[in-house]
Amino acid sequence: MKIHEFQAKELLKRYAIPIQDGITIDNLAQAEAALDQVQADFGAEQFVIKAQIHAGGRGKGGGVKFCSDRATALEKINDIFGMTLITHQTGPEGRLVKKVMVAEALDIAQEFYVAITLDRSSGKDVFMVSSEGGMEIEEVAKTAPEKIVREAVTPGLGLLGFQGRRLAKALELEGKPARQAAAMFQKLYTLYREMDASIVEINPLVVTEQGALVALDAKMNFDGNALYMHSDVVEMRDLDEEDPAEVEADKYNLNYIKLDGEVGCMVNGAGLAMATMDIIKQVGGSPANFLDVGGGANVETVKNGFRIILADENVKAVLINIFGGIVRCDRIANGIIEAVKELDLNVPVVVRLAGTNAEVAKELLSNSGVSIISADHFEDAAHKVVAAAKGA
Repeated sequence: MKIHEFQAKELLKRYAIPIQDGITIDNLAQAEAALDQVQADFGAEQFVIKAQIHAGGRGKGGGVKFCSDRATALEKINDIFGMTLITHQTGPEGRLVKKVMVAEALDIAQEFYVAITLDRSSGKDVFMVSSEGGMEIEEVAKTAPEKIVREAVTPGLGLLGFQGRRLAKALELEGKPARQAAAMFQKLYTLYREMDASIVEINPLVVTEQGALVALDAKMNFDGNALYMHSDVVEMRDLDEEDPAEVEADKYNLNYIKLDGEVGCMVNGAGLAMATMDIIKQVGGSPANFLDVGGGANVETVKNGFRIILADENVKAVLINIFGGIVRCDRIANGIIEAVKELDLNVPVVVRLAGTNAEVAKELLSNSGVSIISADHFEDAAHKVVAAAKGA
């Protein structure tokens, strides 16, 4: 789960990490009052207006503007609020800006990149810092990988004092800013662990002309499997920033991610789902989604899965690929038959069932009277659904 910058900064404040503060509005009528409050609370005479969307690259897309005076700030709020912001992370369709942060402008002397995430190859959390703050870290990794310094955290110990100091030294900080940074890194790791985050990123972390260390921007993602322990984070969820089909799938405990292809996929198990997408690609097709219906699939699960898949206008055919372990194949077959009859599907459906009661399931499908293309094995299913999607 993702949250907005202003929400991530509220969590940083909770852990005593200095931030560029401001006021977030969701209505243009609040603009004047927000500017008044930023002036009163922070003594700001200059402002930064920042679009709040769940995507990076906002500055390059025109969603972050420095304003030298109040009049300019008001103008930029009007420009940014309600704009369709297109960045490298939103895709060409962009994202409608429904929230805007009015922040104090700071005099910046240095910019750095700081992040924590899990390194799956080592099984350890890794702290990453770079002197190239304000840039996309992917670009830094591509053009100047030596400028990214990593520090692995030993499970159970947390980020130790010497590691924080080593990271500060890697940024060539000295004196008070170095001590501030080392202490901040330990607080940041505590936040990361206690909040069950999957990534915490500050880009940029800045040293101001006055020598203060401040988080200018913040990004946080959270482990969805741990959200039941963090009701305060769940309350930060902004459904307007999520794909409507993914939100709908979440209601039915379906794991769905929309993709760009033409072959809809309904599979049980994440590993099989990924293998299904791979083989569709291998035989010349392109998956339209990842959809894992889980181990307890039933009639309603299949119906809801069909509805979500077919809400995507790009879908030209659907592949149902089920391995019957926990759930019996005949149970899935009955669900498919009922769903096809009830939903009056207008795209070809290819079904491959293997495992418990697979032969019974095939007989049910063949005697059902519904239009279903049966497949004998994995590769056969992939070839048939790709051909069906292409109208063959």
